[in-house]
Amino acid sequence: MSHFLASLPLWLLILLVVIIPTGLAMIAQLLIRGWVGVETLVKNNEIAGFKFATVGVIYAVLLAFSVIVVWEKFNDAQTSVAEEAGATAALFRYADGKEPEALALRIALVNYLQVAIDDEWPAMGLESESHGVTSALDKLYSTALALNRSGTRDTADMSEVFRQIDNVTAARRIRLHLATGLVPDVIWIALFAGALLTIGFTLFFGSENMLAQVCMTGVLSLLVTLGLVVIVSVDHPFTGPVYIHPDALSTVLEEFGKPPS
Repeated sequence: MSHFLASLPLWLLILLVVIIPTGLAMIAQLLIRGWVGVETLVKNNEIAGFKFATVGVIYAVLLAFSVIVVWEKFNDAQTSVAEEAGATAALFRYADGKEPEALALRIALVNYLQVAIDDEWPAMGLESESHGVTSALDKLYSTALALNRSGTRDTADMSEVFRQIDNVTAARRIRLHLATGLVPDVIWIALFAGALLTIGFTLFFGSENMLAQVCMTGVLSLLVTLGLVVIVSVDHPFTGPVYIHPDALSTVLEEFGKPPS
């Protein structure tokens, strides 16, 4: 469900998670007020106020915790892409040279970046990965081994080459892992159930000013559901309108991927 919501256009996500629930909450407030009567609801204000404060604090802590966690993981995904780009840029520099093995390594790097940008980014949007990128990474290792066997590079340089390829592999595994979602199902259940209970609790209150009461219910619903939109939008860092672009990899490809003149 979280992946489905995250893949929606932002306007549709806001409509489903914010506008419609807020409208229903305000209509429910009017219906309850007319059915029970404002005089009866006013009697609940004192005792319900203390209980609502507890409910609100508990849900606010859960909501804030979830926002912080998904934002930190979103930043981790951005960092992994930047580290992958940095490692490939370093590899291009270490692969500089006219020997055939160095040229093969540069070609393998170009192929890896192209397949990652063209194939794996769309695949990650579907919580999957590209087997073509796995093959390109295997080719990257094999060409590095061939360069090592050629004997044209010293041990220190080749150690750095393999270290950077390992960095590429690690960064890729991190982004593939984070692409599948950051929030466990049990927390999603708590978030949506907590939102329903918190907003529903406002129906126990009564105010002589009907317009003010309905507006307050609407404001509370907007704040709660907007928090859910933030969590849904960044829960899948490579899905939907709010996602991490492969710009860092594209920049490396544009800078180093041109054939030597």
